[in-house]
Amino acid sequence: MTRFDVAIIGAGHNGLVTAGYLARAGAKVVVLERRPIVGGACVTEEPWPGYRVNTFSYVAGLLRPNIVEDLELRKYGYETILYDPQGFYPFPGGRYMMQWNDTEKTVREIAKFSKKDAAVYPKYEEFWDGVLDLVEPLLLAPPVPLSDLVSQFPGAESEELVRSLFLLSAQDFLDEWFESDEVKTAFATSAVIGEMSGPRTPGTAYVLAHHNIGVLEGSRKVWGFSKGGMGRITEAMARSAQAHGAVIRTGVGVEEVVVKGDRAAGVRLAGGEVVEARAVASNVDAQHTYLKLVPRDHVPPEVVREVGRIRSRGAQIKFNAALSGLPDFVSVPGGPGPQHYGAIELCPSMEYLERAYDDGKYGRFSERPFIDSEIQSVLDPQMAPPGKHVMTCFVQYAPYELKGGSTWEEFKPTAAERVLDTYSEYAPNIRDVVDRWQIISPVDVESTLGMTGGNIFQGNITPDQIFSFRPVLGWSGYRTPVPGLYLCGSAAHPGGGVTGAPGHNAAQVILEDLPKIPV
Repeated sequence: MTRFDVAIIGAGHNGLVTAGYLARAGAKVVVLERRPIVGGACVTEEPWPGYRVNTFSYVAGLLRPNIVEDLELRKYGYETILYDPQGFYPFPGGRYMMQWNDTEKTVREIAKFSKKDAAVYPKYEEFWDGVLDLVEPLLLAPPVPLSDLVSQFPGAESEELVRSLFLLSAQDFLDEWFESDEVKTAFATSAVIGEMSGPRTPGTAYVLAHHNIGVLEGSRKVWGFSKGGMGRITEAMARSAQAHGAVIRTGVGVEEVVVKGDRAAGVRLAGGEVVEARAVASNVDAQHTYLKLVPRDHVPPEVVREVGRIRSRGAQIKFNAALSGLPDFVSVPGGPGPQHYGAIELCPSMEYLERAYDDGKYGRFSERPFIDSEIQSVLDPQMAPPGKHVMTCFVQYAPYELKGGSTWEEFKPTAAERVLDTYSEYAPNIRDVVDRWQIISPVDVESTLGMTGGNIFQGNITPDQIFSFRPVLGWSGYRTPVPGLYLCGSAAHPGGGVTGAPGHNAAQVILEDLPKIPV
C-alpha cells in the first residue's frame, strides 16, 4: 500500500492549490474527491447538450495572480476574459447605468443621476485602490489577530478605515460617499452577494471590500470570465498538480479521518479502504471536518461548541438557463451589446434590496428578488451551441429552510416563475428566449458539495468570522487540535470565493510542519 505525505479531502479549487504547492515542493500527495469530477463549487457542467453551465461559482477575478504564476496555470489551460462594462444596472422608467473599466466613462454614466456623485467617484476608486494595497499582502499569509489589525493600516486615518470596513453597513458606508440612490444601489449589490444580510446589516461594508479585491489581466477591482467556464480553472489546477506527481482520485468519498495515537494518520473511504498519510488537509468546511469526519473524542469540547456556533446560512439560488436568444432590455434594446457583456444587476433601489432580505430572514424566498445575471456565451461562444446562449443568475434571498413546510424540490417551479417575472420587468421577452432552466437551491449546494447550510463561503464572511475568528478563535492558522490535520478550504482565512488563498496558505504551513512529522 502506498503511504502518502499528505492526503487532501476534496478536489475543490483550494484543495487543488494545496496539492499543487505541496507536489512542487516534492511531497507525495493524493487528492480524494467524492464527485466524479474535480472542482468542487468551481465546475462547468453540461446539463443540456452543447450548453456549458457554471453550476455554482460563475465569475472569475478573485484568484490571486501569485498563484496563477506559481502553479503555471496558463500553461495548463487557464485563460480569462475581462469583461467591459463591469456592470449594467437597468432602472425603472428606461434609465440605466453602466460601470466601465475606464473611470471617465463611468463618471459620465454616474453624472446622469448625480453630478456630485460623478465628481466623487474617482476618489471612491482611489479609496479601494488604497484598501487593496493594504489588504492584498494579508490574503496570502496566516491571519493576524483582529486586535492587531489596526496596526496593519498605517497612518492617521487607520482607525477610520477600520471603522468603515469592519463596523459599518453597506448602506451607511455608501451614504458617506454618494447621494444618488441608484448609484448606491449599483455598488451595494456586491455587499450582500452570498450573505443572508441586507444592505443595512452592520458588517456588510466588509463584504463589499471582499468583492473588491479582484485582479484580472493587469486590472484591479474587476471581474471577468474563465474562458470555457469556471471548470477550466480547476482543470488547469489539477493538471498542474499532476504534472508534479500529485495523485487525484475522483468518485471516492472520505468518511473518516483516521487518528492513531493523537495524530491524523490518513483517511477511511466509503467502502472501508484506508489511505495512509503523514498528514491530512481538509478542503471541506469546519463543521463537516470537526463534527463528522474526525472521531469526536479527538476534538476538544470547547472546539466542538465553537464550531457548532459558526454561522453558515445559505442565501441564494442559482437559476441557470439555456437561451434561444438574448434578453431584450427596455432601457437598452437590441444586441448583443454592452448590456449583455458583464454583470446584469436587477435591483432598482436600496429599499428594494432590503425588502428582499426581509423575506429571506423570515424564511421566505423573496417575492421580488435581487438578480445578478451573466450571459458568458456572448463573449465566449464555446459556452453554447451556435446562435444560442447560456445564462446564469445568482438570486437572493433564498433561505435553506422554507417557511410553511415546502421542500425546495417542491418550490423550485414557483421560484423559477418568480425569477422570470422579475426579469421580465426589465426584459419583457425573457420567457420567449428561455428554453430550459435548472435551479440549484441551498439544499442542493449542501448535499452536492458538503457546504453546511448551502453557504457558498463555507461560513459567512462578516467581520465576526474573518481573520483570527475564522473558523474559530484559537484555531485560525490552518492547524487544528488534531496534530497532522489541517484546514485548507474557504472555512479558513481569508474566506470564500475562488481566491486560492486558503489553499496557498495551508500548503505553506504544512510544508513547515512536514519535516517534523515521522516518516
